[in-house]
Amino acid sequence: MSDYVISCCSTADLTEEHFKERNIEYICFHYELDGVPHLDDLGKTMPLDKFYQAMVDGAETKTSQVNAEEYEKHFRKILDSGKDLIHLTLSSGISGSINSAMVAKANVEEDYPDRKIYVVDSLAASSGYGLLMDKLADLRDEGMGIDELYDWVETNKRKLNHWFFSTDLTFYIKGGRVSKTAGVVGGILGICPLLNVDNEGRLIPRAKIKGKKKVYKAIVKKMEELADDRYDYSQKVYISQSACMESAEAVAQLVEEKFPKMNGKVEINNIGTTIGSHTGPGTVALFFWGDERVD
Repeated sequence: MSDYVISCCSTADLTEEHFKERNIEYICFHYELDGVPHLDDLGKTMPLDKFYQAMVDGAETKTSQVNAEEYEKHFRKILDSGKDLIHLTLSSGISGSINSAMVAKANVEEDYPDRKIYVVDSLAASSGYGLLMDKLADLRDEGMGIDELYDWVETNKRKLNHWFFSTDLTFYIKGGRVSKTAGVVGGILGICPLLNVDNEGRLIPRAKIKGKKKVYKAIVKKMEELADDRYDYSQKVYISQSACMESAEAVAQLVEEKFPKMNGKVEINNIGTTIGSHTGPGTVALFFWGDERVD
């Protein structure tokens, strides 16, 4: 058994079962639904279908990151168990949680001066963040030590490719990421924006694709262009989706047809309440290992 713990936030958008099976600790972000506070706890207290329906029905959402005090409590619990710690935060291009985690790290180091405590900006989000954590669990289980694992993740985290599209612009308009005029026109024309996470962990619009079938092909085309070993890709692929399983399954089928050597089937997860509060329903994200993100 390893002498350290790998940890992340609930925004890695994996299931509770997955976290437990891979021995990954996590801490929950927060959100509000019509002013009522909730934990982003992987859908345990608020089923995700109910959450997205509430958004469709007009509920207001607001999110908040894990604060330094919460991180400190989480870190101390792990350190008190006799284990060292490596914690990956949600991308700094999306959230300031890395700052709170670093404050907590500095505080606990005073009481655990001989322990190893690493905090890493994942530059990742949703199940891309989850795929990164799953890889770290593999490396830990293969015997990699905490120092080597830290070096590995800092060297390789930008090789985790994130591509997203949305078939519903409503909440992109509401959040100001798409102008109202562009959103109305895009909705009439069936425009589906294609976005990715760049080398600084920010969500960047890359293309406007007309129609669902075309955007399905376009996102898989990105994997054809960028995946490790291209069509001989042999690692895992994750998808996350927000109340649009049909679209996610259509993309998964295309990926499995194009990449027959991949490790197992495409794993489809839900976009959780933190990230889903900003995307709303209708978003599909594809995650795979490939060329390093350089812009």
